[in-house]
Amino acid sequence: MKRLFLIIALLLPMLASAQNEKTLISSNDSIPSMIERLIAQKDSAKWGGYQPRKLTSHINLEFVTSANAYLTDGNFDEASFKLNRVRLEMYGRLNQHLSYHFRQSFNKYSNPHSVDNLSSSIEYANIKWHQSDFFELVAGKQFVAFAGYEGYLNALEVREFCNFNDNVAVYQAGIMGVMHPNENNQFTLQVTNLRSGSDADLYVYGLPEGVEPAKIPVLTTANWNGWFADKTVHLMYSASAGQQAKGKNIYYLMCGNIYEKGPVIAYLDVLYSREGIDSQQRITTLQGQNRGFLPMTAQNTQHFTVIADCDYQFHPKWNAYLKGAYETAGVYESNGIFGKGRYITSWNAQACLEWFPLTQDKGLKLFAHYVYHGHHLTENALSLNAYKPHTQRISLGLVYVMPVL
Repeated sequence: MKRLFLIIALLLPMLASAQNEKTLISSNDSIPSMIERLIAQKDSAKWGGYQPRKLTSHINLEFVTSANAYLTDGNFDEASFKLNRVRLEMYGRLNQHLSYHFRQSFNKYSNPHSVDNLSSSIEYANIKWHQSDFFELVAGKQFVAFAGYEGYLNALEVREFCNFNDNVAVYQAGIMGVMHPNENNQFTLQVTNLRSGSDADLYVYGLPEGVEPAKIPVLTTANWNGWFADKTVHLMYSASAGQQAKGKNIYYLMCGNIYEKGPVIAYLDVLYSREGIDSQQRITTLQGQNRGFLPMTAQNTQHFTVIADCDYQFHPKWNAYLKGAYETAGVYESNGIFGKGRYITSWNAQACLEWFPLTQDKGLKLFAHYVYHGHHLTENALSLNAYKPHTQRISLGLVYVMPVL
């Protein structure tokens, strides 16, 4: 009997190894690889006439770096170099029905989240099924279908996000259906995770005392995009609702209003959230030191933001923009140490000048950027020993999107 157990113990690793080595597609199968499919478009005879329709594949390395000078309340703090964003992106179309999108940021932690079982550095990992020109289905980690042009833009194009967009987790695992009834309208219905990790990961001080975790923490979003006046005017509107915890819900209402014609792009975003638990942490983190009791997560918070921007490319090699944001955060119902009322009003002012050294390559540009953050704390915030100084930053930097494939 002991000998039998010994033989089984020796065989188990071999059996496990054999099981792990089994693949879904054998090397002997005649299914061409993605690279072979790309080559097949140029030499279709090699695959017996096989030639996939609309097959594309792109790999880009996205790179932003800058030299920055930081100031607090008008006083110089320090100057340093920074790699703002380094990302690897792969996307393309496998055939007339399937496309894919993968993007990893090297500026984020790579620890796996407990909910979606994916590294927090992965922003996109999804497959899109193009059922027809009318309907598409997306499954995997994706951008939450919030409206608002600043959030919709590629982050490489945004030197500085407003506080609202900077504190909302916009990449979540889920499923999304997109309908195109005509070329000027698009309707989206999406269900995603509300968070990628645990409640402890999302809330600095954990769930408030007495609040039970949600069993189905998902966010449902409905989105409409409309184009008018020969695509000159683009309207984006969305509404979202989800459960943060038992009896604690979150709601988002967002809209973007964009005008784009010739060298001018202008937009006005309006963003609002009503949160049973302060997921943005903007009120929770106002709590100062030496107050005689432990900090806690705020409840019943609301956040409101208006963003206005105007871009003007006054020369093929030059672009400039001015952007401003007005933001407020408050509590709509008293809870614990947090009384009802507004806590903070913030202003964000930006000016940027961009230069494209190579007229034919818009992926390379140099920029000079200035940003100012101003904050006004109310009596509610001061009662928490809150401190929020005015800050400024001056940056000189470079953006380059390197096409690898």
